[in-house]
Amino acid sequence: MHATARPRIKVCCIKSADEAWMAIDAGAHALGLVSAMPSGPGVISDELAAELSAEVPPGVDAFLLTSLHDVDALVEQSRRIGARALQLVDALPPGAHAELRLALPGVKLVQVVHVTGPESLDEARALAPDVDAILLDSGNPSLEVKELGGTGRRHDWEISRRIREQVDVPLFLAGGLNPDNAAEALAAVAPFGLDVCSGLRSGSGFDLDPDKLERFVAAVRGTDRPAGPPPRAP
Repeated sequence: MHATARPRIKVCCIKSADEAWMAIDAGAHALGLVSAMPSGPGVISDELAAELSAEVPPGVDAFLLTSLHDVDALVEQSRRIGARALQLVDALPPGAHAELRLALPGVKLVQVVHVTGPESLDEARALAPDVDAILLDSGNPSLEVKELGGTGRRHDWEISRRIREQVDVPLFLAGGLNPDNAAEALAAVAPFGLDVCSGLRSGSGFDLDPDKLERFVAAVRGTDRPAGPPPRAP
């Protein structure tokens, strides 16, 4: 996938309408709603996720993060919550993506690949034809209690860049991002978008921090490149 001139911003772990609108007003293109996970922050009930998904206006996408594997359960959850994109944080059985496409026509499929080493490149290349986007994160699905996101850890961005260069679908980058390294991440990987959760949150309540959010958006916008050559002088 070619490098994107104007990277998108996805703010994850949204847990209230106030947080949703704070992110939207700051310039977020997408919001992440986290359903039940084996570990990690930001989990909300499916009922609240449905309320927040309905709150998201046209022009902004709601992503439902789900750790489910069964196609019927995924379809039921997706229909009940109504998000425009399904972010699959764990590996699915063979053929599941095709079944989801048939059952959920209009819902975008975003598959998470946890970058644990060079083998992640083969995993991403194999998945790309079956999904609408790939999201690279820093979890570890092989642990007894799986880490499927929200680790706050950075992975090897060189591998991420190689993945971006070798897949034909948009690529989101997640894992350890914050206002201080957003520009570095974009320069290193040149993804379609950045996905951030813990790097924008503060305090014991894990609340979205307006100052961190503003600085993150400013850092991303500072990397925008012109879409084409400048106009000629008259």
